[in-house]
Amino acid sequence: MKRLALLVPTLLLASPSLALAAGDTSENKGAFISDEWELHDWIPIHIGPLNLSINKAVAYLLLGALVSCVIGIVFMRVKVGKDPTRRQALGEQIYEIAQVQVAEQGLPTKAVGRWFPYVASLMIFIWTVNMLGFIPLPLSDQKTTIAGVQVPTLAIFAATSTLSVTLALALLTFVFTHVEGIRANGAWKYFKSWIPDVPKGLYPLIVPLEILGQFMRLISLSVRLYANMLAGHMLILTFVGLIIVLGNVFLAIIAVPAATLFYLFEVIIVVSIQAYIFAALSAIYIGSAIEPEH
Repeated sequence: MKRLALLVPTLLLASPSLALAAGDTSENKGAFISDEWELHDWIPIHIGPLNLSINKAVAYLLLGALVSCVIGIVFMRVKVGKDPTRRQALGEQIYEIAQVQVAEQGLPTKAVGRWFPYVASLMIFIWTVNMLGFIPLPLSDQKTTIAGVQVPTLAIFAATSTLSVTLALALLTFVFTHVEGIRANGAWKYFKSWIPDVPKGLYPLIVPLEILGQFMRLISLSVRLYANMLAGHMLILTFVGLIIVLGNVFLAIIAVPAATLFYLFEVIIVVSIQAYIFAALSAIYIGSAIEPEH
């Protein structure tokens, strides 16, 4: 908690730097919040209509993947000494939550071994990317000059506050769900399970609704994570931005405590809950496809 308390002032100082790095005009001051979600190409990669360019969202995802691997190795693989340590205990808690609360609750027993690695990795990865989004990092599009060298300013940005990122994650679960459903039951039995036991005269109404419901899972899974992370960052940056936009430092008496409160709420509660919900729903969707009768 002490480290978190030291991080909050850094966050509040980092957010205004985005505006100051762009200049002192009122136009720049008013636009720095919205600019945070504009993804500028760092390394352009365009293949026909596909834009596969490296930008800050991709940078955060790559960093998140690296940190997720380090968390798995350090907390669950590396053992130092014979006696259990706090690090080991924390690793066991993470593993237990992923297995008992996520995998075993959503997946049938026969499928836990196959799909536990996916849902556990999904939970840890989303938690890591969410958490990185609240740590000021020099991964912004804005630059400042230090000792004659241009370097990126500190900024907070959650890759999961970008719809394309959450949609890609949800699409993985969507594809795995139906592929596993077909593999476990056969195509005919699986798709037949979508149709409830109703009079055949209602099929023209029910079947389109059931198909739409499958795609609504994709939308709800991606939008839930995206909306929660976007709202949290916007609230924090809005409170801090009020000081800059209005040019009144006395607003800090209200804005800084409010931003700190939202910051702590997001870091302590929202980050973990959203990672858990995404992984748990993924397990439930895959499990329901394997055993549609349940």
